[in-house]
Amino acid sequence: MATNVKVVGTDLRQVTIKVNPGTYLTEILEQACAKLKVPDNKFLLKYKQRQLDLSQTFRTSGLIPGARLELVVRANTPTVVNVALQLPSPESGLFPPHGRVSEKLPSDFTIWQVLRQFESGKASAGKNLNITARGVPLTSNGTQAGSGQLYYEIPNVIVEKRTLSTFVDFQKTLSQLGYNSGGVLMRLSFQKTDRPLSEAMREIEEYFKSDEPETAGQQTERASAGGAPTNTSESSAAPSEAHPPAPEVSAPTGTASEPLTTQEPLATPDTTGVGENISPGHRPVTIFSAPTSSTPIAALRSDAEEDFAPDISHAKAHQKLLKSLGENKRLPSDREIEEKAAAEEARVAAIRSIKIKVRFPDNFSAEWTFGPEDTGASLYSEVRGIMANNSTPFRLLLPGARTTIKDDASSKLIKDYRLSANTLVNFTWDDSVPADIRQQPFLKSSAAGQAQEVVVPEVPEIEMKSGEQSAPVQAPAPRKDGDSSGFKKPKWLKGLGKK
Repeated sequence: MATNVKVVGTDLRQVTIKVNPGTYLTEILEQACAKLKVPDNKFLLKYKQRQLDLSQTFRTSGLIPGARLELVVRANTPTVVNVALQLPSPESGLFPPHGRVSEKLPSDFTIWQVLRQFESGKASAGKNLNITARGVPLTSNGTQAGSGQLYYEIPNVIVEKRTLSTFVDFQKTLSQLGYNSGGVLMRLSFQKTDRPLSEAMREIEEYFKSDEPETAGQQTERASAGGAPTNTSESSAAPSEAHPPAPEVSAPTGTASEPLTTQEPLATPDTTGVGENISPGHRPVTIFSAPTSSTPIAALRSDAEEDFAPDISHAKAHQKLLKSLGENKRLPSDREIEEKAAAEEARVAAIRSIKIKVRFPDNFSAEWTFGPEDTGASLYSEVRGIMANNSTPFRLLLPGARTTIKDDASSKLIKDYRLSANTLVNFTWDDSVPADIRQQPFLKSSAAGQAQEVVVPEVPEIEMKSGEQSAPVQAPAPRKDGDSSGFKKPKWLKGLGKK
C-alpha cells in the first residue's frame, strides 16, 4: 500500500516523498535531495533524533505512514564497514570453504573501488583475481566462433535485493547504499556483453578517470621503491617508506589498516584546508553549523511544574508595581535630561568591543568581534567575505525593532546603532534575488568546512530553601461586635433588648 513521508531539509524546507513498503530509505534520501537541490552524498536521515539505517526498506525500518524525517549533514570522516564478497565458480574454489573474501573498507569507497580492492588488495592473498577487466571470446554451442575477438564481461553485484550492473551503479559509495557501519554481503556474478574489451576499457577510463591519477601515482612510487606493479597493497606502503617516522606507525598489520592507508592521500586536502584563512584580509570569524533538529533545545528540557507556580513574593512585587504606577511623578527637568544623556554617551564611549553574530538563511551563523570605529560597511564586508555568491544584494536586520543596518561607512555600529553587548543580526535576501540563487549553498566551501556545533551550557538547578516557600495568605477574621453588614450598634441601643 502506497503512502508518503515528509522530509525536512536543513533550511527548514519540506518535501513530500511517495513510498511503498519495498522502497529503500536510500531512494527516499535521493528523491528528497533532488527536490531540495542538494547533493545526496552529504546528508543522512533522522527520525525522532535517531539516525536511520539507509540500507533498510520502508517496511523494515519501523517508520509510520506520514513520518516526518529530518535531513542532517553527514560527517566528513568515513566509517569502517566489513565487506564480504561471495565469488562465483571457479573463483570460489580458490577461497575454501565458503568461497568468499572479506575486508574492512571505508564507507566512502565506491563499488568499483571495492571490486578493485578485492581484485588486487590484501584480501586476495596474492591469488590471481580478475573482476573488472574480464574478456571472453564469442562462442556458439560451446565452440569458439568469429575472429576470436574478446568481448567485455561486466560484473554484476547483488546487495540484498538490489542489482548493480552498470558503470553508473558502480560509482555509488557504500554510504550512499546505506552502509555506514556493521557488515554487508555482496554476491558477484558476470554477464556477457556485446562490447569489445578495448571499447569497454576506454569507457571505464571515462567513468572512473578520477581514480586513474591515484593509480598512476601509486605505480610511480612502487617503481621508485622497487616493488611489483601488480599489487595495490604494496603501493600503499611505498609512501610510508619515503618518510622516516612512517615505519613505526605502520608496523602493526591487519585487515583494517590497509584500506585506510590507501585512503590517506584523499583525506589530506580536508585536514589542511581547515587551518587556512577563509578570506585573506578579513578579521577572524567563528562559523557555527546549523542545528540538526527542527525542535529547539530549550523545548527538549523537562521543567518542574513548581517552577511556574506563583508565590507570595510575586504577589507583593505586583502590588508594589501597581502602587508605583498609581503615584504621581514629576517630569524630569532640562538639567536631569542632559545628565542622563551625558551618562549614556559615557557608557557608549566606554565600550571597547562587541560580538555580532549573523544568522544566515540556511541556519548557519558566523560571529565577529567589532570595535568602536567599525561601521555598517565593515559588517557587510565581512559577510560578503564568506558568501559563495558575494555579488548578490542583501540586508542585515536587527531583531525586535526590525532596524536595517545600512551598508555605508558613516554609521558606527556602537555609537549610532547603540550596540552594547552580544547582538544577533538576521540576514535577509533582497527582493530582486532570484529563487535559484537562494537555493544554492550560502557559504563558501572553506567556510562551511570550519563550522562547529553550538555548545549550549547547562543551567544549574537552584534548590529553594525551606524558609523561602510561600505560605498561604489567610483572610482577616470577622469582628464579633455588630452584624455582618458592618453597622456598629450604639451603647444605648444595646441596652433596649435586655429585660
